[in-house]
Amino acid sequence: MSYSRPYILFNRHLETIYPALFRRVDPVVASPERIDTPDGDFLDLYWANQGAEKLVILCHGLEGNARRPYMQGMARAFFLHGFDVLTWDYRGCGEEMNRTLRFYHSGATDDLHLVIKHAAAKGYHQINLIGFSLGGNITLKYLGERHPDAVQIHRAVVFSVPMELASSCRQISRPENLIYSYRFLKSLKDKVLRKSRLMKGLDTKYLPAIRTLVQFDDRYTAPLHGFENASDYYHKCSSIHFLDAIETPTLIVNARNDPFLSAECFPRLDKHRFIAFEAPVQGGHAGFTQFSKNGLYWSEERAVRFIADLA
Repeated sequence: MSYSRPYILFNRHLETIYPALFRRVDPVVASPERIDTPDGDFLDLYWANQGAEKLVILCHGLEGNARRPYMQGMARAFFLHGFDVLTWDYRGCGEEMNRTLRFYHSGATDDLHLVIKHAAAKGYHQINLIGFSLGGNITLKYLGERHPDAVQIHRAVVFSVPMELASSCRQISRPENLIYSYRFLKSLKDKVLRKSRLMKGLDTKYLPAIRTLVQFDDRYTAPLHGFENASDYYHKCSSIHFLDAIETPTLIVNARNDPFLSAECFPRLDKHRFIAFEAPVQGGHAGFTQFSKNGLYWSEERAVRFIADLA
């Protein structure tokens, strides 16, 4: 099942930006639920229920949320194919700021584990995972960690995954990607400022000097989440180190022209028993736009086919 971009999206930046800014999705009706975390925080979940025995859980990307077009489009695709769908916001990504000093990060599998266990308690016969970008990294890391009390996952699909975090952070900070890194940094800095007004212990004096995502991760992401520095955080959370341990049928799709991904995000996995790796020439970052398909994007078709075991 190959992908070819629409002719009007003639470079990787248009492929990446168009769906983020201009895509409109008729969302499925979702019921909110808030669950508590063991450390006194909360996670906001959104359930699209139709009484199905099969569930897909969707994980969003950096500074995303459950309402982003790529999340809504994927949720709609699976709902129309008879699945229940669960989307959720990472800590600090919802409308209400979370209660603790920690936010979310690329390796925060403890929260995903909590969401999966909560969903499994509802009696689903089959649970599947889908992750985008940072959410894809979390998904792969979670599968590779193989928690002793983990719920058996039927299948998983991830798109546009920065599997090697250090090189991918350097990649997104290149001059040609300034528009993306600026947008992410602004959002992350604003979030730190917002939280600093709500609780003590978050020093904002370093924010003006931060110019790259690596600097932000070194000053904030790493120390807030128990890592020595950005390098330690990247090494311990890069999902590429967990791939060998995955024993869940998994599809990884990384476009060759993705502006966010380094060369290290395209490993040779042809001999892996459980992972299928696809690298379309086109697609951009979390793009894969297609027209005249009743609003369905190629990534959504591909995910449905894999999880339904249609190839």
